[in-house]
Amino acid sequence: MIAPSRSHSLHLAGRKFTYAERGATKGPLPPGYRHIRRVGELGTGRTTFDAAADFVLSWSMHRAAGLDVRATSNRATEGVDALLRMGIGALRISAPVRVVYDIADPARAGFAYGTLEGHPERGEEAFVVTIGQDDFVSFHVVGFSRPATTLARLGGAAGRLLQDRAIDRYVKVVQRVVARESLL
Repeated sequence: MIAPSRSHSLHLAGRKFTYAERGATKGPLPPGYRHIRRVGELGTGRTTFDAAADFVLSWSMHRAAGLDVRATSNRATEGVDALLRMGIGALRISAPVRVVYDIADPARAGFAYGTLEGHPERGEEAFVVTIGQDDFVSFHVVGFSRPATTLARLGGAAGRLLQDRAIDRYVKVVQRVVARESLL
């Protein structure tokens, strides 16, 4: 099992969002950004939905995908700040984010975070678990982004590839954890 999230005192409260379209992952994505949409099938039933929602909302998905997460709360709820880090040494990338909204209703659970000053990209990503009337459970990642730093702009295609791989990892780790939970 993955270790629970630890709450950390972060110094991100004074940082501002780096984009104006907060909450736009709830509807049509704004022009001028690269758009991201992924859907992963998770199975069926309330147990599957609950396990996936907890995994996503507890930052465990990010950790299982290889990120170091330092957050002001163990749960991703509106207003929570987090510092997501990946890589090692001089190749470590830090990505400060703030949760712009969370979703907690019987058919949908998840959250979206937006980039803060110091993040190499600007934009927003949403991570939402859904359960349909047919009891089918799926996981959705929706986002929009564009480079915010010179290094990210110079990265071009390599940066987009890294972003795609990270999002694909999110979907795969949620699928893997839900599959493992269903075997217990």
